[in-house]
Amino acid sequence: MSLLQQIKTLSLAYSDSVVAFRRHLHAHPELSYQEYNTAKYVAAQLREAGIEPVEGIATTGVLAEIKGKNPDKKTIALRADMDALPIEEANNVSYKSTNPGVMHACGHDVHTSSLLGTAKILKAVSDQFEGTVRLLFQPGEEKNPGGASYMIRDGALENPRPQSILGQHVFPLLPAGKVGFREGMYMASADEIYLKVIGKGGHGAAPDLAIDPIVIASHIIIALQQIISRNANPRQPTVLTFGNIIGHGATNIIPNEVNIAGTFRAMNEQWRESGLTKIKKMAESIAEGMGGRCEVDISRGYPYLENNPELTRRIRAAAVEYVGSENVFDIDITLGAEDFAYYSQIIPAAFYRLGTRNDTKGITSYVHTPTFDIDEDALKIGPGLMAWMALKELGN
Repeated sequence: MSLLQQIKTLSLAYSDSVVAFRRHLHAHPELSYQEYNTAKYVAAQLREAGIEPVEGIATTGVLAEIKGKNPDKKTIALRADMDALPIEEANNVSYKSTNPGVMHACGHDVHTSSLLGTAKILKAVSDQFEGTVRLLFQPGEEKNPGGASYMIRDGALENPRPQSILGQHVFPLLPAGKVGFREGMYMASADEIYLKVIGKGGHGAAPDLAIDPIVIASHIIIALQQIISRNANPRQPTVLTFGNIIGHGATNIIPNEVNIAGTFRAMNEQWRESGLTKIKKMAESIAEGMGGRCEVDISRGYPYLENNPELTRRIRAAAVEYVGSENVFDIDITLGAEDFAYYSQIIPAAFYRLGTRNDTKGITSYVHTPTFDIDEDALKIGPGLMAWMALKELGN
């Protein structure tokens, strides 16, 4: 039996275990940087598979290595994220979240369980490949500054530095059984913008005695969109969205201040810096010109994600070998963000998508929604696919 066929057979054989991993994790979600029980569970499953983990990386991260023959020949890394979101689950399933207000609505339970399956497969065939595969189970993908930055800080890409890193993410726009790839720029940087517009409160019937921060905030929100429409290169994808505005006044009360929160997305680091500078300067100057003041707080998020073209082509070819060309798709860029981007700034990286949709089963909800779920048939493919791509990248 060829190595490819062995991996396919093992992926199917382990799929029930991987589904069980996923359901346990889905039922016990933990928020970013609080993944203590998740990390213990991951470490326990690795030990049961004969793989000794290193715990406490980036506080709640887990690191492990699977060594083949001649382990020093080449090292590559595989990454999964472990944190959940502050969302109340609306699904009525046996594995529904038991943690009120917390849900695996972005598929990180899938990524973690799939990588555990990949680990079991690689361990089973470790006498048939050369090199080392490093597993990164990462905390805090959903919250600035991104757990990937802490994993890198704590040496996850050192001793030795891997030649490349692969990451997998669920994709509810593709049916289960299909996978998607994108060379080059793929995902955006993401910075959080917080504006505090300060005026002078007063009676709604006497605006001349007040400095109305609601009117100032309105001008700022509208004006800042000109940065996108008139300063950004129209061929360069970028977004500025304000999704929260709070001004605690009333029909006849002008408040003292208004708080605004939004996100700025870019796919070019130079434009990112320029755009953030312009946002700060324009907001401050508009408020000052209208007699108020604007305090600008920018929470720096993830850089844009660059998929190394050569690496992406290689693993795409491996995916064609594994699932067939009819199940491999080229996908478009997205202005979503991923802290996997930090890895792509250091070593060649490829971030690909695993289809999880099933219209017949009614599994169609997008990520970050209370009804997100996956067709678990995807877990028959995901672990073996990543194992095969890893071994091909090692040169086996």
